[in-house]
Amino acid sequence: MASPRLTIRNLSVEFPTRVGLMQAVRGLDLTVGREKVGIVGESGSGKSMTARAILRLIPPPGRVTADELSFDGIDILRASQRQMRSIRGQRISMVMQDPKFSLNPVLTVGRQIAEAYQVHHERALTMLEAVRIRDPERVYAAYPHEVSGGMGQRIMIAMMLVPEPDLLIADEPTSALDVTVQLQVLAILDDLVTQRGMGLIFISHDLGLVASFCDRVVIMYGGQVMEVCDAGDLRSAKHPYTRGLLQCLPDIDRGGV
Repeated sequence: MASPRLTIRNLSVEFPTRVGLMQAVRGLDLTVGREKVGIVGESGSGKSMTARAILRLIPPPGRVTADELSFDGIDILRASQRQMRSIRGQRISMVMQDPKFSLNPVLTVGRQIAEAYQVHHERALTMLEAVRIRDPERVYAAYPHEVSGGMGQRIMIAMMLVPEPDLLIADEPTSALDVTVQLQVLAILDDLVTQRGMGLIFISHDLGLVASFCDRVVIMYGGQVMEVCDAGDLRSAKHPYTRGLLQCLPDIDRGGV
């Protein structure tokens, strides 16, 4: 088995409060290789905080500690700002939940892609085509308010793929989409992992979706990992919290896990 691209051991994220430290993430262990790893949990479980810690995006006075937080042998916590600029957005990209808050409303789609990575028109069009946008020239010239939510999410994926990252973090990328568009976005992400050999961290509150899409599933609650298992082994999950989540799934979904 190939060595993981990302290794996390005993990760903690803390924030000071009036009554002491609030631990958003506690003792998290995780490895990610060229695979699809789903992180599932309810709001406040620590999913997004984990993603931001990986990219060293936790703002002060938040504090991130770990026995190890490394990407391809680079110590993320001790890396210089220059090293982080070469990693963040280049080798590790992140797709946020809602493109409305990620795209600049006063710039065209094409200009945002071109300016973000200093690429030419042709390269931007190639990336738009890679995420199955049928009329890339039209979308390139469009403003964010002129595209649908599903199209906006594809644009964000295209933008994050320009530097050909080794790891893509997708934070609830399909939660605001209807089922048809959701399936299309998932198919795009699946193709990217298969064809490009990159790793994917897929964050969601939907266990059924993650179980049907990802290779491995990480269950989080209260800032801690409750259980990690292969998606195909979820029926045999041991932890009561995981079993409770499984019981909440419709029968049609449970049949797939």
